[in-house]
Amino acid sequence: MDHHSIIEEAKARVYEFHDSDSTGHDYWHVMRVYNNARMLQAEEGGDRFIIEVAALFHDMIDYKLTDDEYAQIEVIKTFLEARGVGADVIERIIHAMQAVSYKGGNNTVEVATVEDAIVQDADRLDALGAVGIARTFIYGGNKRHALYDPDRAAREELTFEQYSREDNTMINHFYEKLLKLKGLMHTEAAKRVAEARHQFMEMYLEQFYEEWEGRR
Repeated sequence: MDHHSIIEEAKARVYEFHDSDSTGHDYWHVMRVYNNARMLQAEEGGDRFIIEVAALFHDMIDYKLTDDEYAQIEVIKTFLEARGVGADVIERIIHAMQAVSYKGGNNTVEVATVEDAIVQDADRLDALGAVGIARTFIYGGNKRHALYDPDRAAREELTFEQYSREDNTMINHFYEKLLKLKGLMHTEAAKRVAEARHQFMEMYLEQFYEEWEGRR
C-alpha cells in the first residue's frame, strides 16, 4: 500500500477515536497538529511519512485519553504492519508519538531525531495563541476547573503526579505550561511561530486581568 493511502486510512481511524472528544483533543486538534507538522517538515526536513503518521496518531496514546498507552501502541503497530510498514519505521513512528506529551515537563521519552522534534513542536504550537487559549477553556470547562482564583498561585516544579491531578485553575494553566512552551521548541520554524502566538497570549492575559479587576 502506498503512503498516501495509509495516511488517508489513518485519518479515518483517528476520526473514529477522537470524534466524541470534548476536552480539546478532538479530531480537529489532530488535524491542526498534522498540518503544523507538514508545515514544519517542509522547512526543516525529516521523513515526511514518519512525521505525518506520528502526528495523526499521537493523542491515541495520551494518558488523558486512554487508560492503557501500551495497548494503544499495539493497535497502531498492528494497523501499520497490516499495511506493509517496516518494523524500523514503525519504531520511529512510535518513538515520535511517545516524545510528544508534556506531562508537566516530566516526559522521560526524549526527542532524538528531527522527526521527533517536528511532531512535538507541531503539537505544542496548537497549545499556543488563539487556539491554545480556546483549548484551555474547553479542557478546563470539561474538567470543571475554576476560571481564575487570585488567591491561588500557579505551581512551580511540578512532578507528573502533581500535574496529572490537575489541581488547577484555567488561568494558572498559562503559567504552569503554555507560557513555557515557546522556550521548549526545537525547530527554528516552530520558534518563529511560537513567538507570535506567545505574544498574543501575553496580550490576552493583560486584557483578562484588566477586565477581572474592573480597570477596563
